[in-house]
Amino acid sequence: MKRFNRLFFSVLLIFTALTLAAQQEVTIKILETSDVHGALFPFDFIRNKPMDGSLARVFTYVKQERSKSDQQVILLDNGDILQGQPTVYYSNFIDSANPNIVSQMLNYMGYDAATVGNHDIETGPAVYQKVVKESNFPWLGANAVSTTTDHPVFKPYTILERNGIRIAVLGLITPGIPKWLPKILWPNMQFNDMVESAKYWVKHIQKKEKPQIIIGLFHSGYDATYGGANAEERNNENAALLVAKQVPGFDVILIGHDHKELAKKYPNINGDSVLVLDPGSSARMLSEATITISIDKCKKVKSKKVEGKLIAMKGYEPDTDFLNRFSDFYSKVNDFVSKPIGKFTKPISSANAYFGPTEFMDLIHDVQLKISGADISLAAPLSFVSNIDSGNITISDMFKLYRFENFLYTMELTGKEIDGFLEHAASLWFNTMTGPNDTLIRFKKENGRIRLYANYYNFDSAAGIYYTIDVSKPEGDRVTITGMADGTPFDFSKTYKVAINSYRGNGGGGHLTEGAGIPHEELAKRVVISTDKDLRLYMMRYIEKQVEIEPQCHYYWKIAPEEWVKVAIERDRKILFNR
Repeated sequence: MKRFNRLFFSVLLIFTALTLAAQQEVTIKILETSDVHGALFPFDFIRNKPMDGSLARVFTYVKQERSKSDQQVILLDNGDILQGQPTVYYSNFIDSANPNIVSQMLNYMGYDAATVGNHDIETGPAVYQKVVKESNFPWLGANAVSTTTDHPVFKPYTILERNGIRIAVLGLITPGIPKWLPKILWPNMQFNDMVESAKYWVKHIQKKEKPQIIIGLFHSGYDATYGGANAEERNNENAALLVAKQVPGFDVILIGHDHKELAKKYPNINGDSVLVLDPGSSARMLSEATITISIDKCKKVKSKKVEGKLIAMKGYEPDTDFLNRFSDFYSKVNDFVSKPIGKFTKPISSANAYFGPTEFMDLIHDVQLKISGADISLAAPLSFVSNIDSGNITISDMFKLYRFENFLYTMELTGKEIDGFLEHAASLWFNTMTGPNDTLIRFKKENGRIRLYANYYNFDSAAGIYYTIDVSKPEGDRVTITGMADGTPFDFSKTYKVAINSYRGNGGGGHLTEGAGIPHEELAKRVVISTDKDLRLYMMRYIEKQVEIEPQCHYYWKIAPEEWVKVAIERDRKILFNR
């Protein structure tokens, strides 16, 4: 009996050894950048100072990981890279005859795939189609579908192979684009629901490609309730977690769009865990997912371990070869942003715009009214804090004054709709005060921290009319418009020409749809005319023509009760700016 047992265990050991020998274990490291927003070099060309992030720092880490022989590296980008810094603006619109700097850099760094972001679409088809053609890797977007062919405009997914392991990367873009961008930027295109698209494509990939790993590369955030959205409705802007939980099959889902860092596992409807990573913005962080997978000789998965974390780029020196390779372009951009275009007689700051009328916002209003010839201007600060000194104004200062490449619309709105618009802005912006001890600004608590209830770029004010916002009154009944700036009465039934940026004019923020009550499908009909170039360019031309500008505050509006507001502002300023 003992002899039999020895023989049995000997056979078992041999069988186990042969089985293990037939299995192959591979470690795959997936690195993701997202929402780089033109942070290509370790220098902020807008604020004229060094930058913690940048692709130059990312490449140092990528090269380090590629040098390790015990792992295979996959490098992915998740969109919104073509807008943000003067680096990409210069390549997109000024030096557009040459290959785009983004395609050049991502090719040089050896990216394996990228997903298109909404701000990439915002650059227009001439730019993003050029970048797609120039890239040595696919740009993905399974739910961006042609209305003429019913097929994806971009490649829906790509298959990568590492040491015999087949890895599928499925790209999805936020379907909120029609609410923000004019159709001229996405012609013959529609953006389908992410959950529905993911269900279809995962089944397709599993059946046709038979991958051992499936990665989601989604330009979409994790909070499906953001901005009061209903998570159950189709075409949710931030549906990344909805896909993670409702669509089985993913091992890792790499997300972005919301600029909020995240590294966490979530259970899906089958009880499996899905790793979700979001590196935030400006290449300050890098998402890193490590998958250790074992397959047998028939390519069947025997084991799989998935771990993930975010890596701060601040501690990594910019790659010297990278900087040398693109030094000529760096110099061109530096010369471009340093060009003086005029003078300001005094400094202006967007930091003051949260507490009432300011020179900063009224300069934007003045330019919008001058360019459009409209009766009324509506605008919000597009940077949380931007300071522009007196003296020479350069092109880099224009990116502080106006952050995005929005067009300028002239729209027709009734007096009643304008009132509803401003009521909506006030509801996002201001608290309902019961006395001087209350905050003026509407805040919320998030993860133990006090934050703005809504994004500052939804805090619209108006020019061309005089009005008061009474924060002691309930939402929807705070705004009182007392008359036009030219002294004529304001008429709720009259139709006015209104200058407004294309983001807001397409429904962004809900001011026109929820506030003014205009159906989304009717917004385009209200546009009388649109600029053919971005508003920042027209602002630059305006300043160049004026040569010297004395920024003025016209005091078109005020906040009441003034004695409460005065006390609250001092307290709120410390909350907002820690000073």
